[in-house]
Amino acid sequence: MKFEHKPVLLKECIEGLQIRPDGIYVDGTLGGGGHSREIAKKLSAQGRLIAIDRDTEALEAAKENLKEFSNITYIHGNHDDLKNILEELAIDKVDGILLDLGVSSYQLDERARGFSYMGEAKLDMRMDQTQDLTAYDVVNSYSEEKLIHILQEYGEEKFARQIVRNIIKERKQKPIETTMQLVSIIENSIPKAKQKEGHPAKRTFQAIRIEVNNEIEPLFETVKQSIECLKSKGRLCVITFHSLEDRSVKKAMVQAEGVCTCPKDLPYCVCGCKSEGKMINKKPIEAGLEEQKENTRSKSAKLRIFEKQ
Repeated sequence: MKFEHKPVLLKECIEGLQIRPDGIYVDGTLGGGGHSREIAKKLSAQGRLIAIDRDTEALEAAKENLKEFSNITYIHGNHDDLKNILEELAIDKVDGILLDLGVSSYQLDERARGFSYMGEAKLDMRMDQTQDLTAYDVVNSYSEEKLIHILQEYGEEKFARQIVRNIIKERKQKPIETTMQLVSIIENSIPKAKQKEGHPAKRTFQAIRIEVNNEIEPLFETVKQSIECLKSKGRLCVITFHSLEDRSVKKAMVQAEGVCTCPKDLPYCVCGCKSEGKMINKKPIEAGLEEQKENTRSKSAKLRIFEKQ
């Protein structure tokens, strides 16, 4: 299956990055290379793009898709380790960073990867196929309390307790090994009358995927670290698809912007508040109606942009 991923909010990201032809840019979530292609097109021979992905299949596909560009450096790694990656490349600061936190269309549609609730596959859900933790481990070894927390926190699943109760009951008989086994448990845990809003397994699969790939926990620090890696006037663009992701990104950007805690009646600041830059858009940028029609996965996308001082 060809690795394809329709880039979300492409025009808005490219405009937001304010690309300089001779600059150094990072695409921390390369995927199929949709965003990277547009960045590379705007770079001169002196410019450079660092393209990072933890999915080796994505990297290989992107290398083929972008083979006409000679100034792209491909890295198998995680955007959470951005500072270390740049240090290893002997790069101090960069002009712009893009993070598209959505799971790729290929990963969702390639059933063998176990991300999809629409077909039979082993429970996997790893973006990085070299890591140990899989969806199978989460479903079959996590405690009842931990599973309930994950489904409620990452999936906002109202029927988390019923689903987990039935998972525990099933795995005592035999391991839950496939996506369709899990789907069946979920469908039997949610009242039929409540299964009208989308697929009943959607929220549970999302929650398990986020846990397997540790998508939320490091995000606050990742955004802070990314801002540190920017040159003056450099920009960070982050696309999120989940309210928890957006909350973490916003919190990190607000903190980097600097919030004075002094009483308002003081003539000048004495709290020592320092600003690293400013948020370009106070409200997140969302996909327009046309893009939402063309690409349904853009409906939940939110873009936040930060400019280094």
